[in-house]
Amino acid sequence: MSAFDPAAVRAGDVLPPLTLTITRGGIVRYAGASTDFNPIHWSDRKARELGLPGVLAHGMWTMGASLRIITDWCADPRRVLDYQVRFTRPVQVPDDDRGVQVQVSASVTGVEAGVATVAVDARIDHEGKPVKVLGNARAHIRL
Repeated sequence: MSAFDPAAVRAGDVLPPLTLTITRGGIVRYAGASTDFNPIHWSDRKARELGLPGVLAHGMWTMGASLRIITDWCADPRRVLDYQVRFTRPVQVPDDDRGVQVQVSASVTGVEAGVATVAVDARIDHEGKPVKVLGNARAHIRL
């Protein structure tokens, strides 16, 4: 799909893919903005004490950043009527300069009464396999 044309949106339309990168530095900035300073988001030691594999990105960062696939597409975040997700797997962020990439894809699953339903899929590479980090992610977009 090229430029967003509300009249042309149809079920089956695929949005341009999005690659997100989160690093430890990004987590620190997000923690400051959100005031969520839970140590699992900055301390490997604290995360491991709780049985986690290491530092995790904030779930709300993953959710919000993944919505960008839709706001980039429709060019107006005010079109987003609602957005909901289920967190299926935390995003572990390594202590390096590369961080982790989240691959986001989305498609229109229906259009009714001037509202498009868009399904969002967000995945990370885990041990060489893509795994979902958001489940049942859906948004309704005013056309």
